[in-house]
Amino acid sequence: MEPIQVKKLDSRAVLPTRGSAEAAGCDLYACLACERVTIPPHGTARLGTGLAFALPAGTFGAVFARSGLATKEALRPANCVGVVDSDYRGELMVALHNDGETARTVTHGERIAQLVLLPYLPMSFEETAELPETRRGSGGFGSTGA
Repeated sequence: MEPIQVKKLDSRAVLPTRGSAEAAGCDLYACLACERVTIPPHGTARLGTGLAFALPAGTFGAVFARSGLATKEALRPANCVGVVDSDYRGELMVALHNDGETARTVTHGERIAQLVLLPYLPMSFEETAELPETRRGSGGFGSTGA
């Protein structure tokens, strides 16, 4: 795969890094106007990365929580998984939510999330009066015994 083009929107921005050779995600770093941002309990802060991307056509960037940050600091992306479309050229932002009972501080240059590049299948929709039958049918939550 060709390298992904990344534009630094701030000279202090840090390019994404991989924690290991087989890591699926690349760490994203906070690029803050100030040295630190405090997120109150059950609050959310929009944090910039200082980066814009040209992701390959037919893919999207999925922004996931960093497991250590989520489990140790109770910080995760507010929308659980962010979606960065391949035609978006603005700054990649991470809305970081504090699930904890105490305020959490994020500092400039800290790893705040991870970006995973995923393919997608284009969709279109067609209204119909009937859907094909399946064994499951319209059984919803818990209908399969789980």
